Amino acid sequence: MHWRAIVRLFGILLLLYSISFLPSILVSFWYADEQWPAFALSLALTASAGLVLWLPNLREREQLSVRDGFLIVTLFWAVLGMLGALPFILGLDWGVTDAVFESISGFTTTGATVIEGIDRLPQSILYHRQQIQWLGGMGVIVLAVAILPLLGVGGMQLYRAETSGV
Repeated sequence: MHWRAIVRLFGILLLLYSISFLPSILVSFWYADEQWPAFALSLALTASAGLVLWLPNLREREQLSVRDGFLIVTLFWAVLGMLGALPFILGLDWGVTDAVFESISGFTTTGATVIEGIDRLPQSILYHRQQIQWLGGMGVIVLAVAILPLLGVGGMQLYRAETSGV
């Protein structure tokens, strides 16, 4: 296992995901639903975690193996489910279980929900839910494969780990 390269890539992926909170902040301002602090804190926490992982391994350039790709995919889905739950926890005071379930349900595009009265949620939270489902539908790792080569990271291993039957 190439641990430093894995941690570096994980940091890059977290930094990229942190950007996805920006549209939710804008939607919150647009609809004045007062949820922007939850999204801003979620962005700050995610970006900070990404920087902490990425900066110490900035110069690490080892080629990742397929085994490394499987580990990254597995860990990233788990961590992404938790980070995507932050706005639900911080903005709506949901419990961790419900928030993580809602987030993972979105990223896996199962369509399951624990929300009663979904039409009464703030617009920015509804947008965040839809964005999570869109990212899950696009395949976060497959999308990252298109971006990572621009950053000097080989993404073919992640692609193989994400696709079935390969």
